[in-house]
Amino acid sequence: MSELTRIPAPTGVAAAPQYSHVVMGTGRFVAVAGQLPLDESGELVGEGDPAAQARQVFENLRRCLAAAGATFDDVVKLTFYVTDMADLPAIREARAEHIPDDRLPAASAVQVAALVRPEFRMEIEAFAVLAEQAARPLLLPD
Repeated sequence: MSELTRIPAPTGVAAAPQYSHVVMGTGRFVAVAGQLPLDESGELVGEGDPAAQARQVFENLRRCLAAAGATFDDVVKLTFYVTDMADLPAIREARAEHIPDDRLPAASAVQVAALVRPEFRMEIEAFAVLAEQAARPLLLPD
């Protein structure tokens, strides 16, 4: 894990209980593309159910981070793309299963008109920073 510094509320900026305003670290940068609520077979999980979709998206994020040798402890930024802002509580609940309140990354939430398929309610991307010695991708089968 990289040594990350979180600044929840810089001087003159109102505190935000759902994210850190600034997260800094040194090491290797990892970008995880926006993850969708698809299982490993490419099947939709939780049609019409934002909680089920959020849990699947965070599981996909966890697996992608692991492939890079990272964990949610290394995440410095999450971006939530949602078709309905009313889904944010479900996303925050799924996030809380993986990231404790004292390790919240910087975050942005953006409402979009649509995602790549109409049944997708959300897409979430992650940026992480790994300590140089920890940044060893897992070998994947050919």
